[in-house]
Order: sequence, then C-alpha cells, then structure tokens
Amino acid sequence: MVARRPAPSHLNPPTVPSRIPPLQVSAFTATSAVGAGKAALVSALEQSRSGLRVNDFGDAPLPTWIGRVEGLEEMRLPEALEGWDCRNNRLAWLGLQADGFMEAVAAARAAYGPARIALILGTSTSSIGETELAYTQLDADGNFPPAQQRPRLHTPHSLGMFVQQALGLEGPSETISTACSSSAKVFASAERLIRLGLVDAAVVGGVDTLCGSVLFGFNSLELVSPEPCKPFDATRGGISLGEAAGFALLERGRGALELRGYGEASDAHHMSTPHPEGLGAERALDDALARAGVAPEAIDYINMHGTASMKNDEVEGALVARRFPERTHASSTKGFTGHTLGAAGIVEAVISLLAVERGLKPGTVNTTQLDASFGPQIQLAPAHGEVQYALSNSFGFGGNNCSLVFAKGSAA
Repeated sequence: MVARRPAPSHLNPPTVPSRIPPLQVSAFTATSAVGAGKAALVSALEQSRSGLRVNDFGDAPLPTWIGRVEGLEEMRLPEALEGWDCRNNRLAWLGLQADGFMEAVAAARAAYGPARIALILGTSTSSIGETELAYTQLDADGNFPPAQQRPRLHTPHSLGMFVQQALGLEGPSETISTACSSSAKVFASAERLIRLGLVDAAVVGGVDTLCGSVLFGFNSLELVSPEPCKPFDATRGGISLGEAAGFALLERGRGALELRGYGEASDAHHMSTPHPEGLGAERALDDALARAGVAPEAIDYINMHGTASMKNDEVEGALVARRFPERTHASSTKGFTGHTLGAAGIVEAVISLLAVERGLKPGTVNTTQLDASFGPQIQLAPAHGEVQYALSNSFGFGGNNCSLVFAKGSAA
C-alpha cells in the first residue's frame, strides 16, 4: 500500500471555528512596574505615565531601561509557603494580594470545590533566576548548597505548583511556556476545559521576573533598546524588558465582563522573527473574531503586541492597518510596563478588560513620531469612550501567536 502525500495547504483552506459560549471574567488583577493592582495601572494609563527606569538589575547592569517591580528583594513568603521562596514566586504572591483576588478564588472554591477549579499559568522563565543564583553557590564538589536543594523549585512548573498551594486548588494544573503568548493562551486552555465539563472555573494568569538569562539573552539577539522603548515610532530601537504578575478568574455563564473569543496559530517561520506577511498572526486574529462572532468593525480597542522591535511592529502594524477601520483605537502598552515576556499576555488582557469596564482606551507612551508606514489606528494619547469589544494581541517567538476578544456582557 502506497501512502498518499497530503494535498498542498492552499488546497485545504483552514476551517473557520464555531462560536464559543461566553465565559464571565469575575475577577482580575495585574501588578507591574507601574504598581500593584488595577488602580495603579489605570492611573498610569490615564496619565500616560511610564513605569520604565534605567536598568539597575544585577551586578553588571546592561545599558538599557527596564520595568522593575519594587520591593521583591525585601519581601518574604508566608511561613507555610517559604519552601517556594524565589523572586518569581514572591512576585506571584504580591500579585495575588491585589484587588481582592484571593478572596474571589476562595468564594469560587467554596462554590465549586477545589478539585473543580483549574489553574493555568503562563511563564517563559519561571524560577530560573533562582537556579542562576544556585549555580553561583556550588560547593567544592559542584553540588547545590543545602538551601538550594529544592527540586520542585528548579523546574518550569514551579510557579504553577506554588500558586496551586497558595490558592488551595486541586483541579487540573497547566504551565504554558510559548514565549510572549504564554499567558494569553491560558484563556484558550481554560475555555476548553470549562466547555468540556472537566471543571467549572479556572484561575488563569502569568508571572515572569527579570533575570540574567532574560536580559543578556535578549541583548545577544540585539533586540534591547538603550532608551525607553518606543513602539511603532519611526526611530524605534528595540524592547525594554519588564516583569509582572497577573491573574483572572473565569467562570461558566454570563457576566459583566466576558471572554468571547480566542485564536491560536503558529507560523513556525523563524525562531525569533515573525512571518514577514504576518500569516500566523492573522490566522490567530481571524479565529478569535470567528469564535466571538464579530467582524473587525465591531472592535473598539486593540491592545497591540507592539514590542518596539523593528520586525514585530512592522508586521503587526501592517496587519492592523489592513484589517480594521481607521476609527479603531489601537495602542501598545509596552512603554508603560516593559515587555513582561510570559506575563505580557495576562497584563495586556487585564488592560483590555479595563478598557471594556471603564471605557479607557490607552495611548502609546514614549512614542513621539509614528512610523509613516502604519495606519491611523495607532494612537499616542489615551481616550475615553464606549468599548463594547476589545482585542488583545500576543505574538511570540517562533510565530507562536494568540489573540483574545473581551466584551461587555449581559450583566453589565
């Protein structure tokens, strides 16, 4: 028997996904360089106040700007959780304290039971900063010192195990690590688990902290800017790295704020460069709109991935220009928080939810001269107005892309 080769992809057009039932977003929060919780974030967005600062991270700081969260070095975890202590888990703990999020999860746990709530977190580095530290403390035989002999901490799933214990959850737990799209894709996984009846609710989110691997790794790719990042600026020169923690609670049924759609795609064009025509990004965008059952014209605000790197901005700017009306308000918020890597998706999902909830459409801080090749959708100044639908784009390394659609729900 001779195996048949698959038909060329252009002969098999992608299937348009069906609409999904809305999920209520019953609680959400984010902590970043602009402060802890939603109030600090709204204040910065309304005032176009950047949280970036001259890099002071590490013994030999690179000449760049970063979005650093204050106080992580001094804080300590509660005694019951101190075995998980590391900078990344401290940031997760700080983020969980804001906006009554832990109380909301406790109420859901009482309603559904701890085994019926999933935990899905995105991260690109997890606790690698602590592992870096441990390697500087090797003994004469090349072993970690006793205090660093914590196998569960030195794993990519450290964050998930820590948060699951902190929240008292017992349901399915996933760690998603797909670079910049990690904590956007958590919404897609949660929707599937809830729709299939495997759980009744899901805590989603993402946490990433600054560390040497991140700073020097991106610098080796010549992607780090020596000045505050300027998304979509004609003179943009690269990214500003940041750190953040963000979380959301998704529950079955309708609510004041809802997840309406998501799209995921991988163009696998290059390890660190997007497809020059944005094919994977556009596929993710199309699938998100299809699952939400809305046309591009319905989107009132777009939170663009907008890293301020030459190729990312070029590809995404062209995509938004050709797919959305000129009146659509779009912006990048990387200039506020820095690029928070695996936490970028959740931070920008929170900003999109705030846009829907409060009618706040952020601007693009630090940018002064928009690249003439981009469309009028990209705005530098914040604006206020009705936001029924918001779109959040997260386009990661390797062409791993995700788009999310949030909307004002029936209970608004």
